[in-house]
Amino acid sequence: MTKSIVSLAILLIGLAALTVPGVAQEDKSQRPSPPASAQCTFPDGKMLKVDYSSPRMKGRTIYGGLVPYGQVWRAGANEATTFVLDTGLIVGGKEVPAGSYTLDAIPEADKWTLVVSTKTKNDKGGPVWGIPYPGEQFDFARVPMDISTLNAPVEDFTISFAHSGDTCSMRMDWATTRASIVISEKK
Repeated sequence: MTKSIVSLAILLIGLAALTVPGVAQEDKSQRPSPPASAQCTFPDGKMLKVDYSSPRMKGRTIYGGLVPYGQVWRAGANEATTFVLDTGLIVGGKEVPAGSYTLDAIPEADKWTLVVSTKTKNDKGGPVWGIPYPGEQFDFARVPMDISTLNAPVEDFTISFAHSGDTCSMRMDWATTRASIVISEKK
């Protein structure tokens, strides 16, 4: 009888531990905004990688609605979008040394700004959540992005790279908007 009670207690403690946040591993692919990534490799093998969460449009007005104009936006959902470089780059004309950063954007009706931030960890050493914006004191650079209108709406927010010669054009597509910026290796 005592052995049964001890076994039951151990089972209940184990189940309780799984319900405590941070103890059980979350399957991020089951989130409404699942994880995604994109990378660009330069001719010499150096690369940059972006990890982000991909929100869905779901019939909503995105820019000027869900994502207000003129405010810093986390360029995705959930945790902050990460930007990891194994070489120094020129991002929209601004030198960015090799390292880890997070990305935000400031969308406006007629222009966008990419925000490269040095804040990559929270105060406990974990990942930075995408909101609230950590503040301008962590901005490494703010650079203008080009915007264009897509031919058809894009349901899932997507970051991708178009490789051309020794440059990569990073594209952020969602709804009917594409914001892009040219990135090259610092020589």
